[in-house]
Amino acid sequence: MERSQTKKLIEEVVAELKDQDFLKMDITDKKERETVLNSAGEILKTTDKIIKSYIRVSREGGMIERIPAYRVQHNNISGFYKGGIRFSEEVSESEVENLAILMTLKNALHGLPFGGAKGGVHVNPRNYTERELNLISKKYVQRFALNLGPTQDIPAPDLGTNDKIIDWMVGEYKTINPGQAYTGSFTGKSVENNGATGRRESTGIGTFLSYIYLLNAWFLDKKENTSMEYKERSKQWNTLEKLYNKFKEADPIEVAVQGFGNVGSIAALEAYNCSEVKHRVTAVSDQFVTLINKEGLNIEKLVVYTDKHKRLPQTSQQLKEANLEAEINKPQDILTLHTDVLIFAAIEDQVTKENMKDIKADVLVEGANAPVSVEADLFLQEKGKIIVPDILANAGGVHVSYLEWKQSRVTESYSKDEILQEMSSQMKETFKKVYDEYFTTREHTMRFTCYSIALRRLITLLHRHGKLF
Repeated sequence: MERSQTKKLIEEVVAELKDQDFLKMDITDKKERETVLNSAGEILKTTDKIIKSYIRVSREGGMIERIPAYRVQHNNISGFYKGGIRFSEEVSESEVENLAILMTLKNALHGLPFGGAKGGVHVNPRNYTERELNLISKKYVQRFALNLGPTQDIPAPDLGTNDKIIDWMVGEYKTINPGQAYTGSFTGKSVENNGATGRRESTGIGTFLSYIYLLNAWFLDKKENTSMEYKERSKQWNTLEKLYNKFKEADPIEVAVQGFGNVGSIAALEAYNCSEVKHRVTAVSDQFVTLINKEGLNIEKLVVYTDKHKRLPQTSQQLKEANLEAEINKPQDILTLHTDVLIFAAIEDQVTKENMKDIKADVLVEGANAPVSVEADLFLQEKGKIIVPDILANAGGVHVSYLEWKQSRVTESYSKDEILQEMSSQMKETFKKVYDEYFTTREHTMRFTCYSIALRRLITLLHRHGKLF
């Protein structure tokens, strides 16, 4: 899902709000209300600030490289800018801007007191030594220091970065700003560096939770305690009915996971160890390979292997070394497998108009950002499939980031159980709100529903803050 699609969807939601009674309590005149909504749409489709710099890096071999780096601050009406920093060869200005917009929407949807931002460096971290990555990390902070801080813009890890890189960045921020508060300047730090326990696992846990809550809590409650038939979403209701009947008969629900990094490996473990509903993880992939075993993969052994080698096994010998049995396939093969649930935990634009007709999974969960295009979303929904969108599913990380930031301000630490329980409780409230609204409307995708809830909050804040005159 590209930047242009995100902005177009914002336009469509704003256009629908004009036909509703939204803001009628504050603005009784319809024409004035339309003008206000047009202004809000213009603000939220555009970005507050795009900062680009070239980082100068001295390589081990003596060569000097100049690497493009970005920090995009989309909107802060709901709180300080917040968003990760990714190291990837896919990083571009348009990608980072799109991700910053999604962060604004995600934080608004979940009621978090943050705005949206994103950062990126155009590098493949696998091609750099630890010393070079340390230099890139410190140079990034140097370039953007004036725009970062615990009460301004709070970065976190993302694709290609981790707590070690964030710790380096915190150290550089502290050096640049002596005597100032620094522990809340970044989240996703190591626990030893005032990070939150559970932050690394949180996005994967939240991603799986968005699906299992829908099936085993929301659907179960509606099925047993209401007389509604949800005719507006009969195809999606039937999909849930099918999965519910499967686990009721003790037939494991099959799960495939694209991406086996921090998000994908944890989501796979959640499915593998789920005690409420029996699952079988039949396929996982990374950028090099898809591993398939229809009898189920041993996810715990795969996690041990990838922790050591930083990738999945790619050959029969490597599978033997990991004591695993699996078929070895191409990375893209995971998208079109026959499976009940497909979890995305890799990169953007995985399902588009080119391959949407080949998707066989009944439930698609966006642990990654923007893996399904708007066109594919509409097509798959018409086929009765359920797509849980990124700004709903993958918010576990920012929920825990909020608790980490809060922890730095109140100078007390939360236990891992407290953090994950609070994250789960808050996310379930948002899931319920979205699922209740989505299943009682006919026209729109679940993504549209999420955008609508988020934009209603953002526009209300813009209006109450006097920003729409």
